Amino acid sequence: MDIYSFKLKTLDMRDEIISWRRDFHKHPELGFQENRTSGIVAQRMVDWGFDVQRGVAGTGIVARMEGKRPGPTVLLRFDMDALPIQEQTSVSYASIHPGVMHACGHDGHLAVGLAVACLMYPNKDLLKGGLKFVFQPAEEVLGGAKRMVDEGVLENPKPDFSLAAHLWNEKPLGWIGISSGPIMAGADTFEIVLRGKGGHGALPSQTRDPIVASAHLITALQSIIARNVDPRESGVISVTQVQAGDAYNIIPEKALLRGTIRTFELNVRQLILERIKTIAVEIAAAFECESEVKILRVAPPVVNDEKITGIARNVAQELFPQAIIASEIMSMVSEDMAYMMDVTPGCYLLIGSNDPERRLDAPHHSPFFNFNEDALTYSTAILAATAWTILETL
Repeated sequence: MDIYSFKLKTLDMRDEIISWRRDFHKHPELGFQENRTSGIVAQRMVDWGFDVQRGVAGTGIVARMEGKRPGPTVLLRFDMDALPIQEQTSVSYASIHPGVMHACGHDGHLAVGLAVACLMYPNKDLLKGGLKFVFQPAEEVLGGAKRMVDEGVLENPKPDFSLAAHLWNEKPLGWIGISSGPIMAGADTFEIVLRGKGGHGALPSQTRDPIVASAHLITALQSIIARNVDPRESGVISVTQVQAGDAYNIIPEKALLRGTIRTFELNVRQLILERIKTIAVEIAAAFECESEVKILRVAPPVVNDEKITGIARNVAQELFPQAIIASEIMSMVSEDMAYMMDVTPGCYLLIGSNDPERRLDAPHHSPFFNFNEDALTYSTAILAATAWTILETL
C-alpha cells in the first residue's frame, strides 16, 4: 500500500476528525474518570471490527487487529484525560463541565487515534503483523501509563514497537519534531518537611523558626543546578508549593515545601536527589530544625529509538515535503508514555499546532488553549503511515 494514500484519505476525513475532536473537547473528563470518553472510543472500535478490551487501568481501552500475514506488533498510544481548568475560550464547542477543560490537546489525540484506526481496519487483509491501539487514562497526573503497564498492556501480544504523538502548541503548524534519543525529561516530585519550635511572632528568640529555614533552603536548592550539575548536562529543580503557618503573629512549628525535579540522565538524577537530601539536613540543622525528605519517581525520560525515529522522519518528509522537520529536541516536560517506551522501542513525535494569526497560540495548560485543527491531519497521516511502514519493513 502506498503510504501517500494515508495522507489523501486523511484529508478526505478532515471534517469528521475535527467533529470528533470538538465533541471530546466539549465533554472533558479528568484522569481515571473518562467514562463517556472511553465508552465512545470502545463502541467505535467495536463497530469497526476491532477486538476491544475495556476497563484497563479503570477507564483505559485496548483495541487489537491482526493482519493476514505474520509480523511484528506496533502499539499506538493516545491519552484521553482533561485538566482541572476553567475554560476561557469563546468557541462554540467549549467545555460544558465547569472547572474541567481539554487544555493540552488530548481531545485532538483521541480524534487522531480514532482516525488512524478508521484508516487501518479496511486494510486488515493487506496488513503484515498487528496493531494494538491503547487509549490511556490519566496522563496529566502521570499515573495512567504505569497502571496500564502493571495491568498487562504490554502483554498478549507483547508489542515490538511503539508510537505516540503530541500536538505541540509551542511550534506552528507545519513544524514536526522527530528526534532520536532523550526527547522528554524524567520527573520526580519532592516533599520536604522542616520541623522547629513554634511560638509568639514577637519573641522569635524563643522559637526555632522553620519558615526562615525554608527560605534559606529554597535558595540553596537552586545552587544544585548552578553549582553541582555539569553545565553540559540538564536538570531542573522547582519549588512549587510552600505551606506554613495560619496566623500573622505565630511562628509555626513546621513548614512544608513541595516541588518537581526534571532530568534526562540517571547520573544527574542521582546527584540531584543526594544533594537535596544533604542540603535539607544541613540547612535544617543550621537553624536548629529537623528535616524529612520524601521523593517520588513519577516517570522516566522518554527516549526515542534511533531506527523507529528514522522511519518516522522519512515518512514525515515524504508525506509533508514542505514541513520543517526538527531532529534535535529535548523538552523538560514529562510524559508517562515513557513507561511503555522503556520496554518497547518506539518514537514519540511532536506535531506543531499553533497559529498566531488566528490567535491559536496559547500555551498548553492555559485556559485559553486551542490549536489549528489541520494539525490533526498531520498527526493522523504520519502515525498511520509510520505504523504501516514499520510493519512492512521490520
